[in-house]
Amino acid sequence: MPGSKTTSGVGSIAPLLLRGAIGGTLIAHGVKHARSLSGTAGWFGSIGFRQPRIQAVSSAVVEVGAGGAIVLGAATPAAAAAGIGTMAVAARSVHVRNGFFITAEGWEYVTNLAVASAVLAGTGPGRWSVDRALGWDRRLTGDRALVTSLALGLGAATAQLAAFYRDPDSGD
Repeated sequence: MPGSKTTSGVGSIAPLLLRGAIGGTLIAHGVKHARSLSGTAGWFGSIGFRQPRIQAVSSAVVEVGAGGAIVLGAATPAAAAAGIGTMAVAARSVHVRNGFFITAEGWEYVTNLAVASAVLAGTGPGRWSVDRALGWDRRLTGDRALVTSLALGLGAATAQLAAFYRDPDSGD
């Protein structure tokens, strides 16, 4: 039926693949940060963050937590908002000054990960998800979920950057 949600075939596998790619990537980044908190904290300090140890710990926790929730399809819009926020902070603090392409440390990759997170919030976690098992997928999808996830993620990123980040190249 046109316009109805697909519950079998590729339509039910696609959200699972998207969740695995987005969530798995966030988990990998978070684990990398957690394995070397002192090195990660030093790096955060070098790129302009105040309280770099707190930034390193919170980055690891948010990336692993949001990534895990995305993989499971649990509280998908909130988890997507965390992914969007994390990627927005990364884009502003590291990647924007380097241009678009990731081969030059540009913002290409983090933007695609943030957009994929937003799309996941809007389309929903799919058939095989915690949200579906709890019946949340019927209430937490669509344009409102996408826009809310974007607003929460970008709002949190803006607050974090305002509170903790000073561009080392600006002289502030």
